[in-house]
Amino acid sequence: MAATPPVFDPFAPGYADDPYPHYARLRDRAPVHEHPLGFWIVSRYRDVAALQRAAQSVDEQYLTRLPTWKSDSGTLGKRNRMMGGLSLLDQDPPDHTRLRRLVSKAFGPRAVQALRPRIEHHVDTALDRIAATGGADVLPEFAFPLPFAVISELLGIPVLESTRLRELVGTLVLALEPLPDPALQARIRAADTEVLALVADLIAWKRAHLADDVLTRLIAAEHDGDVLNADELAAQVVLLYIAGHETTVNLLANGILALLRHPGQARQLRTGAVPAADAVEELLRYDTPVHLMRRVTVTPFTANDIEIPSGSWVVACLGAANRDPAFWGDDAGRLRLDRPDAGRHLSFGAGIHHCLGAGLARLEAEIAFAAFARRFPHAELLELEHNGRINVRGPARLTISV
Repeated sequence: MAATPPVFDPFAPGYADDPYPHYARLRDRAPVHEHPLGFWIVSRYRDVAALQRAAQSVDEQYLTRLPTWKSDSGTLGKRNRMMGGLSLLDQDPPDHTRLRRLVSKAFGPRAVQALRPRIEHHVDTALDRIAATGGADVLPEFAFPLPFAVISELLGIPVLESTRLRELVGTLVLALEPLPDPALQARIRAADTEVLALVADLIAWKRAHLADDVLTRLIAAEHDGDVLNADELAAQVVLLYIAGHETTVNLLANGILALLRHPGQARQLRTGAVPAADAVEELLRYDTPVHLMRRVTVTPFTANDIEIPSGSWVVACLGAANRDPAFWGDDAGRLRLDRPDAGRHLSFGAGIHHCLGAGLARLEAEIAFAAFARRFPHAELLELEHNGRINVRGPARLTISV
């Protein structure tokens, strides 16, 4: 009797600590399948890349049935999404095109590069603290405060006034996880309501304290007479905090963990044998901060010669695709900072939904990884605990000795 093909099971033993063996089995034996919980999953590089670029939707209204995977109600529609479904994350063209055009005007490369001195300052200050104590938990001392301070400064919101905002954003990101229990669903909805009210107050404060920052430019963003209304503006600010903070925390922590586990690769970064910018791309590929992406098919989508019907919820496994040997070669599971094509990873998406904050995340990681490798050539891993998440995955505790 033939063995039953595996299905995606993020609750399987060992998955939380290391999902990559599970991904390998999916790619080999069930690269495209319909899950019993009512969604489809694709895990090979070519199929995930094609789905990212396909003209499919992010709007639940096109679903023919609501999958158990994400449902917290029996109805469809944007009103059940975070931020009322108004963020770029939940918009299709033409609304997505309009919003992205407005947000992009205030979030361009020049604004990001202007933050380089401040990022370097934050990195050096954090590494000084770690050096003074001979070690630390990287999460609270480095990976958490750095991106939050940076996104706050980019937006022009005082960091010291944003403690509660950081807590709420940490709850909101749990909405990106599958199968939240009813109590967690209630917490997420409450956090969504509170964070939108808090951001509305911050926007009102900013209107009275306009400056040379992104939030001021978002308030003033205009194209052909079009502007962001109050709800749209609040939704984009919350999204920028989620995308600019929570995912970058995992990028930094996952990257430092990989360097600790691969001292030979860290040495290449420290000596300059591999440029820091190249190292960032490989670290993004090797252990992506976001493992899953969703689309709703508005037309049939073919993957691995299997047709996924329209109206389906499709989960693309970025973590699996980024280590697919069919694309990356036999050493796909190995960290190689000098990998020449590492920049073709799928961690930031592609097409119209390519991550708007990719440039900022790359800059923060480039500065942070290079400085860490130079400053702590003898760093050792003492304690590791993962955050237990399936999608936005990374360490919850990463204690080191330097």
